[in-house]
Amino acid sequence: MRQLPEADRDAIRLAQDPQFPRWLEQVTATGGCAHPVHLSGLTTTLSPDTGEILHQYDTRNEPGERLLVRCRNRRATVCPACSRLHAGDTFHLVRAGLLGGKNIPATVRHRPRLFVTLTAPSFGPVHRATDSCRPRRDRERCEHGRPLGCGAAHDPDEHSVGQPLCRDCYDYTGHVLWHAHASKLWDRFVIDVRRRLATSVGLVQSRFAEQARLSFARVAEYQKRAAVHVHAIVRLDGPDGPTDEPPGWGSTDRLTDAVRASARRVLVHTLYSPAVGELALRWGAQVDARPLRADGDGPDDDAVAAYVAKYVTKGASETGAGSDHRLRTWHDIDTAPVTEHVRTLMRTCWRLGGLPEYEPLNLRTWTHTLGYRGHILTKSRAYSTTYAALRAERAHHMGHVDAPEAINDRHWRFVGSGHTPGAALIAAGIADDLAEARRLSAEAKHEGEWCR
Repeated sequence: MRQLPEADRDAIRLAQDPQFPRWLEQVTATGGCAHPVHLSGLTTTLSPDTGEILHQYDTRNEPGERLLVRCRNRRATVCPACSRLHAGDTFHLVRAGLLGGKNIPATVRHRPRLFVTLTAPSFGPVHRATDSCRPRRDRERCEHGRPLGCGAAHDPDEHSVGQPLCRDCYDYTGHVLWHAHASKLWDRFVIDVRRRLATSVGLVQSRFAEQARLSFARVAEYQKRAAVHVHAIVRLDGPDGPTDEPPGWGSTDRLTDAVRASARRVLVHTLYSPAVGELALRWGAQVDARPLRADGDGPDDDAVAAYVAKYVTKGASETGAGSDHRLRTWHDIDTAPVTEHVRTLMRTCWRLGGLPEYEPLNLRTWTHTLGYRGHILTKSRAYSTTYAALRAERAHHMGHVDAPEAINDRHWRFVGSGHTPGAALIAAGIADDLAEARRLSAEAKHEGEWCR
């Protein structure tokens, strides 16, 4: 007789356990998290006046004497359930800065706002989609004798798109070091935008903060060539942020001019290296700054928020530009399921990480992201709400918040993570069911709004 797969046998074992209903409640409470964190401990809630025990929770009464909580991983390739929750939080965070809500006034929609895209510079010719991969002249070749085009019209999803036409010409060192300094380049860009806005109206730079504030939210995205580019929502507020109107001189055109000029001008110098020298790193020539207008003449606010939310859940492996897990050894690079172009970037990152002058960059730690060390999503403090506030609001809505006057004595420790094969199968089913329920609910809501 044919034997059942291991996951099925394990699922049957779990279902036969007397504590299965409670275990199922825990897994459902995590949304079907693929890699839940296992905690052991207790929480005692005391009256602040009498010291009387009001409530006590102890994991000794739970299945396996442990509590399962979400892993909160944003990557869909690692945990689809938690990534969907993170995407939802990101959508509300970004949308609040565009349209208001979550304690942000609706007047922000009428402020000068831009959807900005900044790209990495060229590190060498690569295969491109459609007919742009054709060389400018039939006999145009690089110094290594290879043609500067392949003569083919590539589909955008084709595997070769983004791969170098000549690996010997490609500046892998510049690519990795640009990634390592991309966050610093963004910081310089923001400072320069403020400086240019101040200069354009005759203000001393130090007085800019007395009249205006630059608020932003940005997301980093890997292109087909495995180079990061940045999408950002940039908004001009008054000095107190979203609750304060910008000064009379603050206009969309003035903000656009400052953004474009700063993107062309700012640069970051790398530390001098005997092996590499000193590099001057800039943004790429392609800069896009689209006004977001309240009258609808421009990109739709909800579409912008949805785009950002969708991207933050993508793992590096999903974009083909790295790995979702850190690489501990050189051998890990050899076995990583990536293209040869990305593998060469990883090897370059590892080699540069071994040079003492680049030790502060922690390049070996960030080999899996090709040297990029920043967060996928970052925002200025006054742009909108925070992830922490959104989580607290959700906990309050679900009734998971303790009374503010109570005293809580907590003792917890980490005891494991993940699922057994059968548990993973059940959790995935729960996650799919919850996702389908949310989809149907959203459709029903949309149809109801349309009918009205």
